[in-house]
Amino acid sequence: MSDFLLIIVAAAGILACAYAFFSYFSIKKLEEGTETMVNIAGSIRSGANTFIKYELKVVAVIGAVIAAVLGVLIGWQTMLAFVLGGVVSASAGWVGLKVATYANVRVANRARTTGNLGRTLKVALRGGSVMGLCVAGFALLGALVVYAVFGLALGQISDVAGGRTPTNWLGLSAGFTMTLSGYALGCSVIALFNRVGGGIYTKAADMGADLVGKTEEHIPEDDPRNPAVIADNVGDNVGDVAGLGSDLLESYVGAILSGVILACEQFLHGVYASEELLKRLMLFPVIFAACGLVSCIAGLMFVLLRRGFSKHPSRELNMVTWASAALTVIFGCLLSYFMFRDCADDISAIGFRVGAFSPWLAAVLGIFAGIAIGFIAEYYTSYDFKPTKKVAGASREGPALTVTQGMATGMVSCMLPVIVLAAALFGSYAISGYYGIACVAMGMLSFVAATVSVDTYGPISDNAGGIAEMSGLESSVREITDKLDSVGNTTAAVGKGFSIGSAALAATSLMISYMYAFSEGSEPSLDIIDPLALCGALAGAALPFMFSGMLIESVAKAARGIVDEVRRQFREIAGLKEGKAGPDYNACIKISSQNALRGMKVPCILAVVFPLAAGFIFGGNFVGGLLIGATLAAVLLALYSGNAGGSWDNAKKYIEAGGLEGCGKGSPAHDASVVGDTVGDPLKDTVGPSLNILIKIMSTISLVAVAIFSQYNLFGALGIS
Repeated sequence: MSDFLLIIVAAAGILACAYAFFSYFSIKKLEEGTETMVNIAGSIRSGANTFIKYELKVVAVIGAVIAAVLGVLIGWQTMLAFVLGGVVSASAGWVGLKVATYANVRVANRARTTGNLGRTLKVALRGGSVMGLCVAGFALLGALVVYAVFGLALGQISDVAGGRTPTNWLGLSAGFTMTLSGYALGCSVIALFNRVGGGIYTKAADMGADLVGKTEEHIPEDDPRNPAVIADNVGDNVGDVAGLGSDLLESYVGAILSGVILACEQFLHGVYASEELLKRLMLFPVIFAACGLVSCIAGLMFVLLRRGFSKHPSRELNMVTWASAALTVIFGCLLSYFMFRDCADDISAIGFRVGAFSPWLAAVLGIFAGIAIGFIAEYYTSYDFKPTKKVAGASREGPALTVTQGMATGMVSCMLPVIVLAAALFGSYAISGYYGIACVAMGMLSFVAATVSVDTYGPISDNAGGIAEMSGLESSVREITDKLDSVGNTTAAVGKGFSIGSAALAATSLMISYMYAFSEGSEPSLDIIDPLALCGALAGAALPFMFSGMLIESVAKAARGIVDEVRRQFREIAGLKEGKAGPDYNACIKISSQNALRGMKVPCILAVVFPLAAGFIFGGNFVGGLLIGATLAAVLLALYSGNAGGSWDNAKKYIEAGGLEGCGKGSPAHDASVVGDTVGDPLKDTVGPSLNILIKIMSTISLVAVAIFSQYNLFGALGIS
């Protein structure tokens, strides 16, 4: 049975990649538009490609060092899996960047030539679908390679899962859980660098362009006279596309493999003894993800291939997400019954209280929890609702009250998502035991191809609007792209909610696996009032704030350089303000690139080194507390950052759309809202997304290294416990 199911996974992954590349070449066949549009799009594409190449060179060096350390300390299997995870994650980001920089100008041209909102939406969504399908397809195929290469496809489950053959100089094992953790770690490292580097780049350029262009020179957004406008559009691609793709691929892999790893750890610690059940528990998350991917393909094809589009873009995008989620629920139910219907006696030992449907019900809880968190994020960030309207209203009183009201909105917004997460965690445990917690995270991201497709549609539409503005196209073109972009802001907020929720759940599942690996009994345990564990929790709670502060400082430093350069050009280039002379776009691109590459190194290395150093000095109890403290603090800080930043952003858009009576572009209230948006930029697009990766990379690296530092640590050698 396992061979047949793995064939389904391979078929789903190949089908997703094939459809993605079909859409990619379909987009490239479309006309780009006028010569000016072609030149502007070429500049954006060139800037994005240059940055991602430099970034990958830096990451490759750091990744090679990590791979070598893993090879020596853990084993060659973990090292190879780490490299594969890095390649898969980097490839997803690169493909997304390529298609976005080709699709943006074609979206603008479709709006120019047809004047049809629905047809333009179709091009943007098709571009986003390439990214979404590649994220899920690459991740599944990579996981399948790890399964096949290390023996799972041959049915050697117990040997692979529990292999304890010494393969390194410490005589420690390189079992299958470590190999899977290595694959997840490779995805996480690339995702962290892409998110942090891209986030610094995009927000520095965005802040620099807005602070001088909008508030000082009072020129429109994406005005070609602004020297930072190309850098700003490049940033949309390297941050919101390449960073997004690597980020959600890493979340997807973490959600899937956390269940596989947990099943292995439970087997190794005697929670259950059936090797057949082990095989099924290890296969279920991967097959469920394949079912979700097939559902996403069907949902995307239904929307993209059908004739006619409604005049409401949100309906089309929601149709993709809802159709994919509904099909995933149906296929998941059938899969759960098929895999566990004849295991009634065995599954009771691991806490399955609703028989064969237990893991499916836990996954469904994850789906509903993700949707609920998305709706909560939309409520607090969309200008259709009261919280963001209050932030916009506060702009009448100046920047200080705008910032204060946005902070209040962000803080208040943390409670409801946490309640949803807590209910999902407790409900899944009640239904399916610890394994159910992993299923919740898996369910939340099971239709990630659809959510990433819809998310990527946003920056593509945003870029299209920028190209339309810089090319001097008719206002009707910009009206179409602005409508698409405004919907993209809402979908991005929903996507961030999914990402934060799944990160918290996946990190929790990985922590449970860590506790199993660290504990000697059949139940995971950590005494939180143990002095070392409590000190670890305090240090862990402080770490996300330190990490976030370093990122914001890097953004501020880069933005300061952009602001100075834009001011210099307006001051020194005669006729620039009047449009009689052109700006030096490359100078701003260079400043953003250099500062992003400098700023990303220390925070990213800190995320990897901190748990390792803590483990080798203080031991496993300290690291257990560290993971708990870091996860709790990071989840709350990520929710606050995303929702506060989103409310400031959309409050500005609400004023620009004429929602605040007597105020509009260029008014004091609008200037205040721009300041609020600028404050929120590094929070929602740099700090928040990076924190999601931080907690998973810490859990993963701790799980990989626990076998070493649980035996070899300084405090243990000194007899301190």
